Amino acid sequence: MEHDTEQAISEFVERMGLITQADGLPRIAGRIMGLMIVHGGPFGFTELAERLSVSRASISTNTRLLEDLGVLERMAVPGDRQDYFRLSRQPYARMLRGIVERMRRAREVVGGAQEALPDDLVGAQERLAELDAFYEALIESFVTVIEEWDKKRASLAPQRREGATQPA
Repeated sequence: MEHDTEQAISEFVERMGLITQADGLPRIAGRIMGLMIVHGGPFGFTELAERLSVSRASISTNTRLLEDLGVLERMAVPGDRQDYFRLSRQPYARMLRGIVERMRRAREVVGGAQEALPDDLVGAQERLAELDAFYEALIESFVTVIEEWDKKRASLAPQRREGATQPA
């Protein structure tokens, strides 16, 4: 039974790596994320490197990326100088909020280009207006998704407390 569990975890971790790679992120970032989803953490650099059979440098680069995306948070363990990482609280909504913030910055860039370019560049102005409207629609959609997720997550909280045992 334990071998089956470890096999299932290993497959999930590897598949998360492939999913994130398909989304344009490094495969190791997805593998770290997969491990954290199953186990939660905390894990130090060395343990992550050993469990995933990758270099500490790769762990460092990818934990920093996942930290920037809001998926992981860095923590200290009393008496240990090593940094540790665990899955953030609400990592999925935090990822979406980061995407929304980047889209808002993109809209600022588009708006700056619209102001800087003359109105007689009609084609460029139309394409910029369409890009701005696209970002606006995405932002509105993602904000709605985040709000709906927050509601759903709140309704799931009592179920999580009712005794589902979590692996360490």
